[in-house]
Amino acid sequence: MALRSVTRLFSRRALSTTTVRGYSDEMSFTLASGNQVFYDAKSVKQVDVPSFSGSFGILPKHVPTLAVLKPGVVSVIEDSGNVKKIFVSSGTVTINEDSSVQILAEEAHPVESLDRSAAQEVLSKAQSSMSSASTEQARAEAAIAIEVGEALVKAVE
Repeated sequence: MALRSVTRLFSRRALSTTTVRGYSDEMSFTLASGNQVFYDAKSVKQVDVPSFSGSFGILPKHVPTLAVLKPGVVSVIEDSGNVKKIFVSSGTVTINEDSSVQILAEEAHPVESLDRSAAQEVLSKAQSSMSSASTEQARAEAAIAIEVGEALVKAVE
């Protein structure tokens, strides 16, 4: 009896109503943070993002995905071939079936606008906070600040 139920699920009629996912050859891209919109539905060739599951590249026809950004540099390869590098502190990446991609960053700044000494100062303050942290919460906050500081310093090297 159970076998007949399963068989009905895969009948010709059921299979004929299955939709086929279509992908675009172009990728619409949005990157924004609380302080600025960097891209708003502009077509780009490729985006490389830092993620906690490892850095990965996004091209048109990428499988739908949700990911969390880690502190680092998002590289955007525009249709013209120009590469724009934007530092993000954290955020999310959403890749949709229609090849649209949205990156929402907590904070984001063009790498060329970052100052090396200011980045080093952020890291030093974070390390100092870690050494003086007396609670688990303070240590966790300091560890996050250190991770962002290290990524900032690496971005400006």
